[in-house]
Amino acid sequence: MQVYLIDGTYELFRQFFGRPSSAATDGAEMAATRGVVWSVTSLLAQGVTHLGVATDHVIESFRNNLWAGYKTGAEVPSVLSSQFPLLEEALESLGVRVWPMIELEADDALASAAAVAREDARVDQVLICTPDKDLAQCVVAQRVVQLDRRTGVITDEDGVRSRYGIAPASIPDWLALVGDSADGFPGLSGWGRQSSSVVLARYGHIDAIPDHVADWDPEVARTVRSAPKLAARLAAERDLATLFRVLATLRVEPTLLSNVDELCWSGPGPGFADMCRYLRDESLADRVAAMRRS
Repeated sequence: MQVYLIDGTYELFRQFFGRPSSAATDGAEMAATRGVVWSVTSLLAQGVTHLGVATDHVIESFRNNLWAGYKTGAEVPSVLSSQFPLLEEALESLGVRVWPMIELEADDALASAAAVAREDARVDQVLICTPDKDLAQCVVAQRVVQLDRRTGVITDEDGVRSRYGIAPASIPDWLALVGDSADGFPGLSGWGRQSSSVVLARYGHIDAIPDHVADWDPEVARTVRSAPKLAARLAAERDLATLFRVLATLRVEPTLLSNVDELCWSGPGPGFADMCRYLRDESLADRVAAMRRS
């Protein structure tokens, strides 16, 4: 069994900026929603049996209380943000498990579901469908991988090491040092991608990096440009780096998924045909009905 976990927020943004505008029967914008529903039905048509979709029902989360600059929904166009509830309703009518996140984020839900699914002996592989670098921390060997559905590229643990130079478990530390502009925290000044990778490849986590460069592994100190300055910066701002690591670490909440059986698709609900009419696409309902008959 393969389990597909889909980043609905990413998919909705991708569809919104990649499709022309289109109105539902009441005049509301819905092109992105219809695009995501079609995309999910494509997976079902390919034979995917177990899947779930996580969305940011609101963009803000508990992390906004920890860092004032953390991302908000302020710059999200209203015609996009208004489609999150619609997408959740449409997918639920399709019979797909949906996690509409409020206190936590969609990424946390994906991490939580992946943690539950990977412990199930019936599961051969968990595919987290997003290119978001935050989710790289969830990758485990070839059992839990990332799938970029746009390019078809699958990233396993070797792929994470090749791309970032570190193990998946070090991704939150790497983001804490480098920063994440998409999430709204800057990292530490001077710590770039390469220097962070070299240091974390040796030490694994921020709290294991010595304060003084004289205590660093000599090979790491020789390899990293401006190593004394970076060590001093980390020593002076270790609390800040630790905070950024908290922001970058995905929360695993096992109560979001009891077992993978909850992800088994058994067909659309009775409201799916009405939803398709609302989305002005009755061919979508016909397609799903044909899938159920085959």
